[in-house]
Amino acid sequence: MANLSRIWNLQYKEGIGILEAVSSEFRYTGPLIILSAYLVLLFFETAFPLRNRKLPRAGRLAVNAVMTLPVFIIGGSVVRTVGLSLASWCDSSYFGFLHSVTMPFPVKFVLGFLLMDLSFYYWHRINHEWPLLWRFHNVHHCDPDMDVTTSFRFHFMEVLYSTGFRAVQVMVIGVSPFTYAVYEICFSCETVFHHSNMRLPVAVERMLNKVIVTPRMHGIHHSFVMEETNSNYSTIFRWWDAMHGSLNLGVRQPEVTIGVPAYSLPGDNGVISLNAMPFKRQRDYWRTPDGTHPVRPVHDNKQMME
Repeated sequence: MANLSRIWNLQYKEGIGILEAVSSEFRYTGPLIILSAYLVLLFFETAFPLRNRKLPRAGRLAVNAVMTLPVFIIGGSVVRTVGLSLASWCDSSYFGFLHSVTMPFPVKFVLGFLLMDLSFYYWHRINHEWPLLWRFHNVHHCDPDMDVTTSFRFHFMEVLYSTGFRAVQVMVIGVSPFTYAVYEICFSCETVFHHSNMRLPVAVERMLNKVIVTPRMHGIHHSFVMEETNSNYSTIFRWWDAMHGSLNLGVRQPEVTIGVPAYSLPGDNGVISLNAMPFKRQRDYWRTPDGTHPVRPVHDNKQMME
């Protein structure tokens, strides 16, 4: 946080070198914070698992590590560079919504942070609702187990074309480089947290879930049941699902089967299969290989369950 304070001072007291300062601090401080969160949650999900695993851990770790590597490379070299560059340009050109109104910087920071998270809710939802985008997003969802290694397991093309969304998002909102850097760190840490297979006491998770997305909430989003996967799109704040009627909490975790029914065969989760998957003829996603369409009776979805 001391480094982020230094960026703040550079931008708003000295007014020089902001892109270089943010880029430097984000390059080292951000990954260190995210890695620390990753390792801590890896330890706790191993010690206190929420759901039983379907596959041996070693094989999944290897596949997910290979799928994650290009995500980190593209995310760091393309998405981050575009986001920070455009945020700096918006600041210097007074471009975007936040520059169209006069308000103190702390207010702009909070509002910008919230708008970044809200707009990502829409992007995530579009990735489920538009068939072309779902072809790629399905690579993330068809992981047969969900834990911290699922957090950044995406098809590299999804990350690459998301750069366009990030560019529009930053320019329309007009966030500062400082806001962008803080949001990206929080976004990544929260992504690792809610993908983790860590069992929190239900009372603790219910309390946290009044504000943020938690492992049980996001576990439902990775369910075999179509109606459950098409819910709980939020990343940091769970409010967006509550506001848009897409919140679903009423499923017990032992009843949740992780994955996508049509892509649950042993050969579907190899590195070659996952990279080729979006370019092949698509199966009926929500039917198992034996033709079953998983459904579940509707529960009261307002209360986080065991």
